[in-house]
Amino acid sequence: MKPTDKIETRRISMITYDNAQVLDVTGPLEVFAVANRFIAGERTPDRSAYQIEIVAEDAGPVTMSSGIRIVADRAWASGLTGIDTLLVSGGIGAYAASRNAALQRVLREQNTLARRIASICTGSFVLAEAGLLDGRRAVTHWIDCERFARDYPAVHVEPDKIFVRDEHVYSSAGVTAGIDLALALLEEDYGRKISLQVAKVLVVFMKRQGGQSQFSSHLCAQVGSEGSLQGLPEWIAENPCSDLSVEKLAERAAMSERNFSRVFTREIGMPPARFVERVRIDCARYNLENDALTLEKVAENSGFGTVERMRRTFLRHIGVLPGAYRKRFGI
Repeated sequence: MKPTDKIETRRISMITYDNAQVLDVTGPLEVFAVANRFIAGERTPDRSAYQIEIVAEDAGPVTMSSGIRIVADRAWASGLTGIDTLLVSGGIGAYAASRNAALQRVLREQNTLARRIASICTGSFVLAEAGLLDGRRAVTHWIDCERFARDYPAVHVEPDKIFVRDEHVYSSAGVTAGIDLALALLEEDYGRKISLQVAKVLVVFMKRQGGQSQFSSHLCAQVGSEGSLQGLPEWIAENPCSDLSVEKLAERAAMSERNFSRVFTREIGMPPARFVERVRIDCARYNLENDALTLEKVAENSGFGTVERMRRTFLRHIGVLPGAYRKRFGI
């Protein structure tokens, strides 16, 4: 786009409330703020592609869960007009916000007025309470997916996604996934090149697509390595090609197989065999996304051994074949 081209200004409105997560608010908004630098080059502020505002119950300071206060530009009861994209932040205050009758009315109204509506993290509970997710696919922070599905049975919860789009309604997983969602919204508006430029400025390691998993075997391994397992989960994550049978892992942990399986499941949150599959999937995904290796080499490097075994595992856990995954998410 040339600096002389006409720019359509889109209003991005972020709904927040007391005890929201500050990163849920500022992370996505920063994507659109940085995008303004690239969309039409050097220009005056009145030619910005995105006009950003924060909306709360009352205009003025709103206290986040961290104690930081953010200033809301408008009150949601004042009558919201001209919104292109309405975002709803998450955080521990989301459950109280979902019971705010005035906010619920505004969301139902904007469902027919705004071009698109999106929730960040547990902001999905706010959208679901308003009925905006009924019959739709959606996601929230992985910790809350079980509660989300239980509280809102009309919502088709997809717990392993970073973000989900169902027509004009979007939802994202926990905290930083809101940045991934905002980058995807930006790409819809101005293309992949602009979106990648913004990702680089924000030092986002990788612009993750919505179909990727919010589960990280390496993070899970780090969390579980300070208990009885004494670093074994991290060792598994770093050695996907080793013999990772329960028998060998129990021997390495100096436990009986039965006790090892019980301790591992308690501390990691899943049985060892399932964790090993997740580690190998993560390894294969990284190779498929970033390297030009053959599928045979990817299967070998990630510990699957054969392409057929890798294919069966991908279908069971991700729902797509490795080749299709590479076409969608590869460089």
